[in-house]
Amino acid sequence: MQNSNKALNDNKMPQYIRIYDILKKNIISGDYPYGTRLPSRKTMADEMHVSVITIKHAYELLCDEGYLEPKERSGYYVIFRKEDGFVSTAKILSHESHTYQRTTYAFPFSVLTKTMRKVVNDYGEAILERPANKGCEETREAIRKYLARNRNIHVDISQIIIGSGAEYLYNLIVGLFGKDTVFALESPSYKKIEQVYRMSGVTCQMLPLEENGIASSALLTTTASVLHISPYRSFPSGVTASASKKYEYIRWAAQGERYIIEDDFESEFSISSKPEETMFAISDRDNVIYMNSFSQTISPSLRAAYMVLPKHLTEVFDERLGFYSCTVPTYEQLVIAQLINSGDFERHINRVRRSKRKA
Repeated sequence: MQNSNKALNDNKMPQYIRIYDILKKNIISGDYPYGTRLPSRKTMADEMHVSVITIKHAYELLCDEGYLEPKERSGYYVIFRKEDGFVSTAKILSHESHTYQRTTYAFPFSVLTKTMRKVVNDYGEAILERPANKGCEETREAIRKYLARNRNIHVDISQIIIGSGAEYLYNLIVGLFGKDTVFALESPSYKKIEQVYRMSGVTCQMLPLEENGIASSALLTTTASVLHISPYRSFPSGVTASASKKYEYIRWAAQGERYIIEDDFESEFSISSKPEETMFAISDRDNVIYMNSFSQTISPSLRAAYMVLPKHLTEVFDERLGFYSCTVPTYEQLVIAQLINSGDFERHINRVRRSKRKA
């Protein structure tokens, strides 16, 4: 098994995560092709010199992300396809089917007020200063480190832009690409996405969702050059893109001057034992814009979101949009930075994920 010894000797992560990474790489590389039955958990445990329960956790993660499928009394089978053309179509979803309700998980108020007082005491009148155009350096640096630790996204702070909510950032994206750009959106999807784009003057093409992501036939025929998706859990359908579908999106974007906007709202609260893999991290084309918000993880009243640009678009952003002022107050940005740097932000996320797994 490729690179297994080196990966297993990496003591920076739990053993089942290391095995998950090894098996995922082997599946993606084709060592375990589509339809292959993986060795039994006992056989794999003997080969890896670990416990059966460790293999069980690794296999479950691969199932959660759409690489494997368990079959009762038969084993685990690879359902991932990378290069075998676009994946087969499934049932198209209606706007009424597969709806789910978003839940707000209250951030501990005592922790929030303690952090607010600390920021006031530490920064004093500096909280009244105007933030840099892309956002406070302290906050962007905290986000940069958080993304590297938790999302496998490794970027410079110059690629991170903070704004007052996702809707504001959608407008900046239109300014970045221009009003002549055609955007493709999931259908159904969060209504405000389409509303903001259309009000900004761009053409939107609505691509129907199936049970594992956008219908392949629609993706093949769209004339859009920008694809806006919520691969973790699209709203209101609740659809999560399978691993095969994510690579299908990446193959689509690899043709010509195409980009993906990855709206990663709510993925921190996945019940999986590890954070969901991001399109930004698995793409090697530098053509994915990653977006997220603190409205769900801290408070809906905190109108703060951020996006991560591909490296080669940072200069374009500076030239076209560098004159915009940051719309999130310095004080709120410094509170966010302190919550991340202190570990309180991640502790809250981990508490919520544990409670969801027990539910």
